[in-house]
Amino acid sequence: MFSFTVPLGKLVRAVSRLRGGGSALPGLVVEKIDPGFMQRTLSSLPHGVAVVSGTNGKTTTTKMVVELLESQGLKVFTNRTGSNFTRGVAAALLGEVDWRGKLDADVAVLELDEAHAVHFVNKVPPRYCLLLNVLRDQLDRFGEIDTTALLLQRIAERTTGTVVLNREDPRVARIAGTITGPEVLYFGLDESLRSTFPNDDDMRTATPETGPQSDVPAVETADVVLRRVGADDADFEFDGERVATHMKLRGVYNIFNAAAALVLARSITGASGRPGDAAKLVKALSEVAPAFGRGESLVVDGQPLELVLVKNPSGFRLGLKSFPAKGYASMIAINDNYADGRDMSWLWDVEFESLREDGVDVLTGVRAYDMALRLQYDEVSFGSVNTDIPVALAEFIRGSAGKPKRVFCTYTAMLAIRRELSKITTVEVVS
Repeated sequence: MFSFTVPLGKLVRAVSRLRGGGSALPGLVVEKIDPGFMQRTLSSLPHGVAVVSGTNGKTTTTKMVVELLESQGLKVFTNRTGSNFTRGVAAALLGEVDWRGKLDADVAVLELDEAHAVHFVNKVPPRYCLLLNVLRDQLDRFGEIDTTALLLQRIAERTTGTVVLNREDPRVARIAGTITGPEVLYFGLDESLRSTFPNDDDMRTATPETGPQSDVPAVETADVVLRRVGADDADFEFDGERVATHMKLRGVYNIFNAAAALVLARSITGASGRPGDAAKLVKALSEVAPAFGRGESLVVDGQPLELVLVKNPSGFRLGLKSFPAKGYASMIAINDNYADGRDMSWLWDVEFESLREDGVDVLTGVRAYDMALRLQYDEVSFGSVNTDIPVALAEFIRGSAGKPKRVFCTYTAMLAIRRELSKITTVEVVS
């Protein structure tokens, strides 16, 4: 039966693409008919598998790691569609393997949803893992954040080589004390930046007078430290040297995750017998463009239109801080589909005062009226409210002609907006 897995999977993939189907369907079919497909295929890679997981930043961080490794001459397989369930990985493999099931790659770097990552690592123990953060996100799926932390701990326990942890997130940093065997490395922040990146506990205890109150466990020195963030550049410190570099990525959260990507990439290249060329790594980092919908900037009617993905209180707060409202027309699109999380109560943990001066032009998405109520409590004015995203987007573009634009959106709202934008500008549509 196994000899038919790849041809059948490729056929399903081709038919699915012709019919405009989802990117994960072929993977779901292959998982059913051949549960060992992923393990057999990925076990052949000389440098193994690296898993990237955590609440925020998986897609962009994975993209950074891939481009850093490619700058060092490694062939990298990754789930580029952003489908971060196990079936998404299987579907991505079908697109890359030859008809015999052979994958031409040195290493796999995979973005995985926290819960599905546990299922994946039980089948395919990774050689490396990078665990970014634990924040309240999709409580209807994951429960409280200690449950999410336990999921990440299980990923670390199954890792055979190196575990990379966020020194500044207490729940992530504590994972080091629960595992034996793997090497543990850290990425971290300069002390002056810690208040910019509050962990989940900080968001409840910090005040203007006292600042963050949670205790981060004492750990060894981080292997890469983010020392400074500028408007379009940043300073990183590693190997005892401080390096400044231009950054195409925008958003302070993306720059912090760049430190994480550097740690993982340096670990993989070092273990592969190709000691990482620091200059090439930094140059590659400076050239990484945002992943789709994550601070991505498009051009509409001669003006930039930025898409900023927001999916939990911390992400929305950092998005508002990273992309000031002054001079921009703005739209907020909030959906509550499964991929967004059904529970939108987290909107009440975001402070929207920074939007008061210019207000919000359009509110849309399934939960547009919930967003409208939330803005009223923060005394933020807004224009029209329309749950129909295509209609609202068209109105937003017409009404903000001649101005730069910014859209804060949940995941499925972002996909819908990109599909509409693909009709009037150059956008890669991901189904």
